[in-house]
Amino acid sequence: MMDNDIEYMKAIEQAKVNLSDARERGEDALGESWVDIRAELFTPEEIAASNLRVAIMLELTKARHDKKISQRELESLSGVKQPIISRMESGTTSPQLDTVLKVLGALGKTLYVGDIVKIPTAQPSKTV
Repeated sequence: MMDNDIEYMKAIEQAKVNLSDARERGEDALGESWVDIRAELFTPEEIAASNLRVAIMLELTKARHDKKISQRELESLSGVKQPIISRMESGTTSPQLDTVLKVLGALGKTLYVGDIVKIPTAQPSKTV
């Protein structure tokens, strides 16, 4: 075996040990909560922007469901292709504003600019 093969085999064995350990510890294996991890990785502004994008896409999806129309039907109404609508709803894309407005308009909705309402956010848990 070459050195790379040996290292690869060691890594596989370590991964097996880690997986076994994680299975034994269950939820405790995950460590910190998502709130803690997110607070370490992102600024408050990034978190707020992400929350806003999620809220808009959830409202868009809710509006489509409330009207009982499929993504295909929304494509016909809005001119936005169904795969793009799907990616918007699943959060796997960050659509341009004009795309969001086309879809919302077809649903009888729009965006408006208003004052920001401060909503208390979950604070990272304190480790004792």
